[in-house]
Amino acid sequence: MGAADVIPGVSGGTIAFISGIYEELLSSIKSINLENFRQIFRRGGLSLFWKAINGYFLLSVFTGILISIFSLASLLQHLLKLYPILVWSFFFGLILSSSWIVAKKIKKKTVGVFISFILGVAAAFYITMATPTQTPNGYWFVFLSGAIAICAMILPGISGSFILLLLGKYFFVLSAVTSFNIPVLGVFAAGALVGIISFSNLLTWLLRKYHDVTIGILAGFMIGSLNKLWPWKVVLETFTNNHGEVVPLLEKNVLPSVFETSRNLPSMVGFAVLFMLVGVSIIALIEIIAARFSKSN
Repeated sequence: MGAADVIPGVSGGTIAFISGIYEELLSSIKSINLENFRQIFRRGGLSLFWKAINGYFLLSVFTGILISIFSLASLLQHLLKLYPILVWSFFFGLILSSSWIVAKKIKKKTVGVFISFILGVAAAFYITMATPTQTPNGYWFVFLSGAIAICAMILPGISGSFILLLLGKYFFVLSAVTSFNIPVLGVFAAGALVGIISFSNLLTWLLRKYHDVTIGILAGFMIGSLNKLWPWKVVLETFTNNHGEVVPLLEKNVLPSVFETSRNLPSMVGFAVLFMLVGVSIIALIEIIAARFSKSN
C-alpha cells in the first residue's frame, strides 16, 4: 500500500482491496472512537482498547506503509524519471486486473449497480483530467491536504498522491518525506488521521447498507483512473512549483507510435506489454493465494 501511495495515479486502497484486507481495515479504523478511548482509563483498559481497535492488525498495516514510503519514495521517483513507460505500464496492468477482482465482489448486478459503476468511471476520469494548482504552504492547508488525500488513499482507484498533485502539495510533501521535515510531516499526519477516521466511518456504513452499489462505484473509480496511468503521454503545458521544479501541468494520452515518432525513440511497445502482463500476473497470484488462504481458514 505504501509503494502504491507514492505513485500519483495508483491507490493504496486498491492494494488493500485485492489483498483481501479492505473491509477489515475500514472496520478497524472506524473503531478508533471516543467510546473505545474511554476504556484506556479503566482497569486493564489499555489491553481492552488495543483489542477493540484491532491494534496488531493496524500496527502491521501502517508500519508496513510507513517503511515502504520512506524506503521507496526516492527509488520510485527515480524509476519514473528513467523508465516512465515501463513503470506506468506495470501499474496499468495492475489496476486493470484489480478492477476485475473488485467487480467480482458484486453479489447482484442490477441497473443501480451499473449506473453507480458508470458514475464512478466518470468521476475518476474527470479527476484525472483536472489541472494542478498553486496553493499555500501554511500548516492549515497542509493539514487539510492530509485529510483530503488520505480519503483518496483508501479509495480503490483514486490516488492520494494524485489528489496531492492537484492540491499542489505532492512535491512539497514528498520533499518533507525525503528531508525528514518533522513539523510538516506531523501536521500532515494529523490531518490524515482526522480524515481517515471520519471517512472510514462513512465507507463502512455505505458498504453495510449499499454494498453492491458502493462496490460498483469503487470498481468504476479504478477503470476511470486508467486514464492517468496510460503509459504514453505528451506534455502540453508545464508549470514551476514552489521548489523551482518544472512539472507537467497538462498532459495528453497518445498512441505509442505517435509518442515514439515525435521523440525519435525506439519502440517500447513490446516491453510495455510485458510489464503490463507482469502487473496482471501479480494480481492473479495474489488472488490465488488469497483464495487458498480463505479456504484454509
